[in-house]
Amino acid sequence: MGLFGSKKKVEEATCGGEAVLEDGTKIQVVRRVDCLGVSCPRPQLMTKKAIGEIAVGEIIEVLADNPSSVEALPPLCDELDATHLGTVKAPNCWRLYIRKD
Repeated sequence: MGLFGSKKKVEEATCGGEAVLEDGTKIQVVRRVDCLGVSCPRPQLMTKKAIGEIAVGEIIEVLADNPSSVEALPPLCDELDATHLGTVKAPNCWRLYIRKD
C-alpha cells in the first residue's frame, strides 16, 4: 500500500453493452470507466484518457460514487470535444454517458 492507498484496478474494457438514458433513449456503450472509490481529479483524468482512445461518435459510461466528480465531469466535456448525454442515478453510484464528438 502506497502513500495514497493501493492502486485500484481500473476497468476500461470494451463492454459493448446497451444503456437507457433517463428520457428512455437507448444508447450503445463501447467502454466503461470504473471510477468507484476514486476522488478528484482522478475520475476526470480517467475520463479524458478513455475519450482519447475511442472513435468519434462512440459513447463511454463512467461509473462514479463521488458527488464532486459527478458535478465536474459534464463541464469537462467541452474541453474534450465530447457531449454529456446524461447522468443516471443507480443504487450505489451515478452512471454518466459521454459521446466523443
